[in-house]
Amino acid sequence: MPMNKSYGFGRIISTIAFAMCLKIAPLPTIFAVYNPDWVLLTLIYWSLAMPERVGVFHAWTFGLLTDVLTGRMFGQYALAYSLVIYLCLSLHRRLRQLPFIQQALFIFFCLLLSQLLLFFIKNIQYTAELKPTFWLPIFVGTLCWPLVYTLLRFVRLAKPIKTD
Repeated sequence: MPMNKSYGFGRIISTIAFAMCLKIAPLPTIFAVYNPDWVLLTLIYWSLAMPERVGVFHAWTFGLLTDVLTGRMFGQYALAYSLVIYLCLSLHRRLRQLPFIQQALFIFFCLLLSQLLLFFIKNIQYTAELKPTFWLPIFVGTLCWPLVYTLLRFVRLAKPIKTD
């Protein structure tokens, strides 16, 4: 049975909305430094799994929404997400053939690129100190990639519920 295009896009939007909720979820300070960029991980998955449906425009749009949600300078998440998703889209055919460990290494570098861009933009605004906690969301996001991949793959491949 062919999948309805709007139904499939609804799944994409709902998973990204859930990732945005995870991004702004109020966590105790001790855990907040470990919170990975769930929105970027979700966008990476969808751009690799369905490159014809999720692209740079979507990354830019959800980046702007993330800027608004987090209260950061307008456009910095949009820039970081767009560059990472462009990289994913340009390499998606190769990445889908790689073993899972090598995909996780690519995810590490995508998260690192995003964090570095956000750090440099923050450093332009005012002098920012590179703390050891800078690396924690990158490592946690890389370690969470198998979970994100598995859950989103399940969401993508789940059959629609028939309502009669």
